[in-house]
Amino acid sequence: MTDPTRRNRLDEEQSPYLQQHADNPVHWQPWDDDALAAAEERDVPIFLSIGYSACHWCHVMEDESFQNESVASVLNERFVPIKVDREERPDLDSIYQTICQLVTGGGGWPLSVWLTPDGKPFYVGTYFPPKARGRVPGFRDLLENITGSWTDPDQREEMETRAEQWTDAIAGELEEVPEQPGEAPEADVLESTAQRVVKSADREYGGFGSGQKFPQTGRIRALLRAADRTDRDVYRAVAQETLDAMIGGGLFDHVGGGFHRYTTDREWVVPHFEKMLYDNAEVTRTLLAGYQLTGHDRYADAARGTLAFVERELTHPDGGFYATLDAQSDGEEGAFYVWTPEEIDTAVDDTTTAELFCDRYGVTDSGNFENGNTVLTVQTRLDELAETYDHSVEDIESSLETAREQLFEHRKQRSRPGRDEKVLAGWNGLMISAFAEGALVCPDSGFADTAERALSFVRSQLWDENDRRLARREKDGDVSGDGYLEDYAFLGRGALHLYEVTGSVKSLRFAIDLAAAIEREFWDETERTLYFTPESGESMIARPQELADQSTPSSAGVATSLLLALDQFVPHDRFGSIAKTVLSTHAETIESDPLRRLSLALAADEHAAGPIELTVAAEEFPPSFREQLATTYLPRRIIAPRPPTDAGVDEWVEELGLDDSPPIWAGRDQRAGEPTVYLCEEFTCSPPKTDISEALAWRSDGSET
Repeated sequence: MTDPTRRNRLDEEQSPYLQQHADNPVHWQPWDDDALAAAEERDVPIFLSIGYSACHWCHVMEDESFQNESVASVLNERFVPIKVDREERPDLDSIYQTICQLVTGGGGWPLSVWLTPDGKPFYVGTYFPPKARGRVPGFRDLLENITGSWTDPDQREEMETRAEQWTDAIAGELEEVPEQPGEAPEADVLESTAQRVVKSADREYGGFGSGQKFPQTGRIRALLRAADRTDRDVYRAVAQETLDAMIGGGLFDHVGGGFHRYTTDREWVVPHFEKMLYDNAEVTRTLLAGYQLTGHDRYADAARGTLAFVERELTHPDGGFYATLDAQSDGEEGAFYVWTPEEIDTAVDDTTTAELFCDRYGVTDSGNFENGNTVLTVQTRLDELAETYDHSVEDIESSLETAREQLFEHRKQRSRPGRDEKVLAGWNGLMISAFAEGALVCPDSGFADTAERALSFVRSQLWDENDRRLARREKDGDVSGDGYLEDYAFLGRGALHLYEVTGSVKSLRFAIDLAAAIEREFWDETERTLYFTPESGESMIARPQELADQSTPSSAGVATSLLLALDQFVPHDRFGSIAKTVLSTHAETIESDPLRRLSLALAADEHAAGPIELTVAAEEFPPSFREQLATTYLPRRIIAPRPPTDAGVDEWVEELGLDDSPPIWAGRDQRAGEPTVYLCEEFTCSPPKTDISEALAWRSDGSET
C-alpha cells in the first residue's frame, strides 16, 4: 500500500483541533488503521500527541516545535506522528493519561506519549519545551534520544519490556474490579462525603485546595445535599463560599456571562480563558441548586446569564450545542475579556457610571493581568458603592447593568475567540439537563424550547434508530465515532430531565432507549461493572472504566443514577439491579475515596435514601406547581408528569413500548377534574393533592396538613 505517513493527513479531518495542525510540516496522521499499520510496516515508534482546540499549552507546543521544520523532519523520518482530539477520543485519552499519572504523578494536555507500533506506551509526558528546562528535556533532544534507544537492540528490548509493564499497569488501573464486591453504601455515605469535602475546602478564598481553582461542582452538590439533609451550617457555608467565589471572581465573565475553565491562582482572579460547554452546564445546574437551597437570587442570575451566553454563542442554528470557545484571540490569551480604565471610559457614555463600574470590578491602571489589563472581579459590595456614590442600591444596580450592556456592545468590535463547532453527544446531554433545570427555575425563559431543539438535533443526527446506537460527534453534517458511556449516560439524563419539565413522553422514551443501550453495550455482568467503551467498539490495549469525576462527572456514576431513576418507569428490575450491583462492586473505593468518586457517591446516596417521587396528573403542568418547584430544593427528585386519565396513560404506555403502566404512574390519576400531585418517599405516599405546597408540607412533617 502507499505509505500514508508521506504527508500530513489532518486536512481530511473534521475536528477543529486536528485542522489547526493540518498545515504543520509534521506529517500528522489521525488515529486509524492506516497509521497504525504504517508504524508496524516501518517498524518505528508512534509519537502520540493528544490535545483539544482551546488548550493553551497545546498552542504553545505547536508554535515552538510542531511548526519547526527540523523537528518535523525528525518526527517524519523516525516516527509515525499521530494527533488526537481528546474530545473526540476520550477513550484514548483515558488510557494514556492513566500511565502519565502513574509514571509522572500528573497529567494534562498536551499529552505526549511514545508507543511501540502495537500501541503500547514506553515514554510519556505532557508539554515539552524546545530546549531543556530544569528536569524537563527539550523536545528535539528527547526525539533524538528515543531514536537512539529504539535502534540499539539492547535498549530497544528494555523499552519493549517497559511497554509491556506499563500496559499491564494501565489494565490494572482501568479494568480491574474487586474480587469480592461489598454491599452498596448505606445512607451515611452522604455525610461522610460532605465531611471530606469540608476538610478539603479553602475557607479563606472559597473553593478547594490551595492552588489553581476549578469549579468542582460535584463537591458543591454533595455539600448542598448534605446541608439539606442534616441542617449543618458548615456544609451550607462552604458551598456558599465557593459559589460566591466562582460568580464573583475571574472565573465568571461579568460582561457576557458564562464561565471559564479554571483560575490559575488561589484567589479566583486570573482564569485560563477557554469556555467549555461541560463546565457551563454543570456550573449552571449547581448554581440553580444553590439558589433553591439558599434563596439567593445572585445564583439564579448567574445561571440565567450563563444559559443566555450558551444560547447566544454556543448554539447550532438547528439546535445542539458547540463544544468550546478558545482562550485566545489573534494568538493572545484572554484579549477578548480584559479591560483598562481607558477602555471602560470609551465604552461607557457616562463618566460617573464608568467610574462606578471600575470600582465595582477592580479595574485599575496597574491591572491584575498582563500589560496593565484587568480581569473583572467583584471588589466592592453594592451597599458600599451606594454609600460612596450617595445612591440607593437599586440605582447602583441599574447603573452597573447599563455599563455592562454598553461594554458588551463595545466588546463585539474585538477579535473573537475561535469556536470549536463539534457537537458532542455527551456534552450536549449535560447542557440539555442544565437548560431543563433552568426552565423549571425560570418558567418563562424559553429554556425548555432550547433544550428540546438540542435534544431533537442530537437525536436526529447522532442516534441510529435501527441499530439503537449513538455516535459521538457531529461537525458540519459529518458524523463520526462510537458513543462512549458518557454519551449515553449524559444524554439519557438530559432526556429524562427534559421529560420532567415538559411532560414529553418522546423524551422519556429516548431516555429509556439510551438506558437499554447502556445495559447492552457497557454493562459486564461477569465483572459486575460498567465500562467506558462499548462492547462492539474498537479493541485497544485496555478497556477503561470511568469511576472518577474529572473535568466531567464520572460516566459510571451518572449512568448508575440514571438507571436508578428510570427503574421507576420500566416493568422489569434490570436497571435497578445493575445500578445496585455497580454500587456494590465499587463500594470500598466509594467509601474510602469519595472525593474522587463523587458522582458514584451521590448515586449511592440516591440508592440508599430512595427517590422523592412527584407524580403530576394533568393535561399540562400547572404554573402554580412550577412556581413552587422553582424555589424548592429536592435533590433526589423525580418529577413524573402523566396524562390525567388512565386512557391517556395507556396511550403513553403504548408509545413507550411497555406492557403495563409504570409503577410511578399506576393508580395516580387526576382527581376532581383538577391537576393532581402525588408525593412519595420511602415507600409512603401523600394523599392526592391539588395544591403542590400541601404535598410538600406533607413531606416536611410526615403527616396530613
